[in-house]
Amino acid sequence: MDFELWWLIIVPVLFGLGWLAARFDFRQMLSETRVLPDSYFKGLNFLLNEQPDRAIDAFVEVAKLDPETTELHFALGSLFRRRGEIERAIRVHQSLLSRGDLPLPDRENAQLALAQDFLKAGMLDRAEQGFLAVLQTRHALEALRALVRIHESEHDWDKAIDAVQQLRGRTDEPIPQLAHYHCERAQALLEAKTPDFDAAAQALDAAENAARQNGATPASETRVRMLRARWAALRGDLESQRAQLQDVLSTAPEFAGLVAQSLLECYTALGRADEGLSLLQDQHARLPTLDLFNVVFRALRATQGAGPAWTFARQALRAHPSLLGLDRLLEVELGQGAESLPGQSLVPSADLGLLRSMIHKHTQRLDRYACEQCGFEARRYYWQCPGCNTWETYRPRRLEEIR
Repeated sequence: MDFELWWLIIVPVLFGLGWLAARFDFRQMLSETRVLPDSYFKGLNFLLNEQPDRAIDAFVEVAKLDPETTELHFALGSLFRRRGEIERAIRVHQSLLSRGDLPLPDRENAQLALAQDFLKAGMLDRAEQGFLAVLQTRHALEALRALVRIHESEHDWDKAIDAVQQLRGRTDEPIPQLAHYHCERAQALLEAKTPDFDAAAQALDAAENAARQNGATPASETRVRMLRARWAALRGDLESQRAQLQDVLSTAPEFAGLVAQSLLECYTALGRADEGLSLLQDQHARLPTLDLFNVVFRALRATQGAGPAWTFARQALRAHPSLLGLDRLLEVELGQGAESLPGQSLVPSADLGLLRSMIHKHTQRLDRYACEQCGFEARRYYWQCPGCNTWETYRPRRLEEIR
């Protein structure tokens, strides 16, 4: 009987305590809700109604009323940056960093966000300083990736290589453009007033190693061979230059047009011009390109005369019709005086100028290389697109050939 009486007493007590606790939590929730400014709820309402501009204005008002709303400041800064209002984003993140009571994790977040603001604004020096400031934090990987982009855009290849090496020390993700960084460095060393052959050779060795580690591509391998050929040419080693350029024909035949002129000049300097021209003709027969066509036709016209040159051109254009090829052919003929070739010329010589003028208007827009990433067009071949800064997005073919 005592045991049952004890339970009759404790059950109402527990029920009463629970009721008091619930009432206290509810009052606390109402109190906290009253503390929030009306602007906060207005901002939420604007966001729900897809009115971001008015939502931002409302949240800015909240931030003014309550400077302690750290997360709201971060959200505002991110919104400003995405909308392109970089100055406002910078002010938001600088105001956070100016607070002496900001916890260390939030301070690191603010420093990273500010560096991203400067990067978006194109203030690369200040962005670099900001990312360097968080290298020893949990944001190290993101900072290193940003530093790689900064150094690349500034063409500071030594710093870009160093940043990639630091990145590779923290993650095993491939960095395919590293080979091109070394190639850019080698090219600069070779183009200096006094070429540094030893340093250039080391840079090319590093480029080959980087290509192997990150998965060599035909473009990266071809570029290394072309630079080794340039290195050999500057040192007067014509045989080594010839070997490097000829390797391109066998390993990456799609790039033959980029090396054809240099290869022909090398064979000519070696006293083997006919052999070099024959090699390029065979290459054109296997894989014709407009650039290769242009080199072969000009060489035939200069060394063997108009007859063999026009015979080659007629066969090539019949097999692969091309307005751009015809335009280049007529350009050479007009430069040579358009001598009459009875029974061989495609049109009477008197009409060559008119025909070329008509064709040239239509071929100017086709005589370009195009980036497959962003569509940026250029008259010269680029290893890195000047438009979107992506590597290896140009095919070694003119627009007319890929459309």
